[in-house]
Formats: sequence, structure tokens, C-alpha cells
Amino acid sequence: MKILRFHPTFAALIAFSSVASFAQDKAEPKAEQKAEPKADAKAETKAPDAPAPDAPAKPKLTPEERFKKMDANGDGALSLEEFLGKAKPEAKAAKEEDFKKIDKDGNGSLSLEEFVAGATRGKKNK
Repeated sequence: MKILRFHPTFAALIAFSSVASFAQDKAEPKAEQKAEPKADAKAETKAPDAPAPDAPAKPKLTPEERFKKMDANGDGALSLEEFLGKAKPEAKAAKEEDFKKIDKDGNGSLSLEEFVAGATRGKKNK
């Protein structure tokens, strides 16, 4: 204690370094904890459709496979309702227009050939 009385600068230096060291030790874990959830939140909002890094990539379906999956009643033709499927209300008008463009014979349903032709035509335009 005598040293601290004679050297107030030394005492202040020790006190300051102790407080700074304590504050730095406490601040680092908080910064790490805050950074991790933000990174996860950004990843989720940035690419919600992207598969997780550990998950295997989802294989792309061929137009024929998509047609069979969409053909709910298995009659070999897609009605407008089957074509729309679970489309969001704001996307239904655009999908109805696509249906009309693809339906070349105008019978109100899409054959496999019409669907495949429309799907391949869409890829060429992109």
C-alpha cells in the first residue's frame, strides 16, 4: 500500500489496465453471440430456397416428370386447375396466361407434348 500512496500514477495505471482487461474479456463473448444469430438470420432471408450446406442438392425434374407430378387425376392432360396447383394468388394471372400460350390446340388442357414444348421454349427465352 505504501507504493500506491507514493506513486498515484502507477496505481491509476494498474486500475485502468485491470478494468480494460475485464471489459475486453466480457465484451468478446457478447459480440460472438450477437454475430452468430445475425449471420443465421441473413442466410435465411438471403436465400430461403437454397438447400442447407449439409443437405444434398435437390435434383431437377425433367418436364415429363413435372407433368406427371402435376397431373393429379392421371388422365394424361393438365387442366388449368392442375397447372395452377398451389400457385400464390398474385401469380395465378401470369400462370393462366402461360397456360393459354402453351395450349396450342385451345382445348383447355395441356397434353404432355404441349407442356414439354412450352417448358423447353421457356428455357430458350431465359
